[in-house]
Amino acid sequence: MQGHLTIAVGIATVGRRKVLAEMTDFLARQTRRPDHLIICPVVPGDVDSEALDRFPAQTLVVNGPVGLPAQRNRILSATTAADIIVFFDDDFFADPGYLANLEAIFLANPDVVAATGTLQADGAKGPGLSVEQGLEIVRSGSGSVAADAPFVDFYGAYGCNMCFRLEPIRRHGLLFDENLPLYGWQEDIDFALRLAPYGRVIKSSALRGVHLGIKVGRTSGVRFGYSQIANPVYLIRKGTMSWKHARMLMWRNLAANLVRSFYPEPWVDRKGRLKGNVLALIDMALGRISPRRILQLD
Repeated sequence: MQGHLTIAVGIATVGRRKVLAEMTDFLARQTRRPDHLIICPVVPGDVDSEALDRFPAQTLVVNGPVGLPAQRNRILSATTAADIIVFFDDDFFADPGYLANLEAIFLANPDVVAATGTLQADGAKGPGLSVEQGLEIVRSGSGSVAADAPFVDFYGAYGCNMCFRLEPIRRHGLLFDENLPLYGWQEDIDFALRLAPYGRVIKSSALRGVHLGIKVGRTSGVRFGYSQIANPVYLIRKGTMSWKHARMLMWRNLAANLVRSFYPEPWVDRKGRLKGNVLALIDMALGRISPRRILQLD
């Protein structure tokens, strides 16, 4: 297929200097390298300058305030010369063919405005994976999926690896919602659904990788638990999330935190999350629930 799209990779990061360096080193091995790499740390020390110096494409570091949506907006504002922005988490290791397949999909399907990939493994659902484990999983299945592998229409996007066509984003002035502070839970879904009126949002089996799910740099259990209730309520009121989807999210998480608080996983603060859930439900009953209230919680 003939054609070329300019691809920028954006990474928001905090407190994961070593993992980020290993991630960008592996990103340099893409069969189709990114044209730009834009990293937004909370503090400059979160980025290893030597790792950037050896990256085989144009790199830019833009400092941002604390908070995933705000950091991603700083990346968007700095992405002035690209057709596609790919947001990777700093602990996401993409299959070497990821960007080549992505370019082929967007060239062949001009109606696609957003895409998310298929995870070979997701450490966020468990204790997390080491870099070595993640790389082994990626390498074990590398090169076995073609760009024209089937894809399906999808509800939203998964923040660890999500790709957007920039033309409609610029045309409609879309930004990540900074009213979802810190970890920004569900900000990825919200952004993709606000882009959905302008084209298709898909999930592709040709876009693969491993999300390590490293626990360093995560928000507190109480804050995250509050966000599990407050953020869906906010998005319902905003009109970007359905009651059905929001109820499923809220009650599933509340039930999991309640049950697991009696025998919690070592890597999850279930009691903290449950406390956050309860505080959010109280605030909802009192009519004062807001995602930004987590800034007042420990």
